[in-house]
Amino acid sequence: MTTPFKVHKSAKTSAPRSKRLSHAEAARIIEIFRRFEEQESDPRTELDYASPFELVTAVALSAQATDVSVNKATAKLFEVADTPQKMLALGEDGLKPFISSIGLYNSKAKNVVAMSRLLVEQYGGEVPLTREALQALPGVGRKTASVVLNELRVEPAIAVDTHVFRVSQRLGLANGKTPDKVEAQLMAIVPVPLQTRAHHWLILHGRYVCVARRPKCEECPVADLCPSRHLFIAR
Repeated sequence: MTTPFKVHKSAKTSAPRSKRLSHAEAARIIEIFRRFEEQESDPRTELDYASPFELVTAVALSAQATDVSVNKATAKLFEVADTPQKMLALGEDGLKPFISSIGLYNSKAKNVVAMSRLLVEQYGGEVPLTREALQALPGVGRKTASVVLNELRVEPAIAVDTHVFRVSQRLGLANGKTPDKVEAQLMAIVPVPLQTRAHHWLILHGRYVCVARRPKCEECPVADLCPSRHLFIAR
């Protein structure tokens, strides 16, 4: 079923794009996300997880690593340590062999075990699903917290990774110079009913269509709405 579209009533972005959207621009943005929704109505993370603990662990491990490499590691890891208690019992030395194929695995092992200890000692082994509490966990920053809260449909958030940053700039949805500014701009213009899914749509579009070096404009469902298309199409 198609979601009724409505632009956020405070539909304006942070500086330097501070003017209210024109009717034409608002309609363009709505159409972009309508087409994304038409392709995939309920996009989800490509990280494998079966609980909030597995999700926050997988997202923390995915920093500077691919989802494919993380899934390969966690498939075996979560068989033996799928709770904070089991992860804590495994310890850093026990965890490292499972994630040694992932970049920065030494520091990630330290953070995951420290996070597990905090969850056991302060939260009874449960993952607190508030932004403040999540961001206070070892190895969990704003982006990781945003991914977790958004994926679990707790709080709309658009975590800005390299894919989201690239796609939003190319589509003219944001012009911020930092991930935080781009996130603020996107949250201001993405139709409210779609905010929990926009993060995934933009990531998937950047991962498989609007790739970094040679975007597949001929396959792009929103090519006619893209102000950057002329930079990549064959002359």
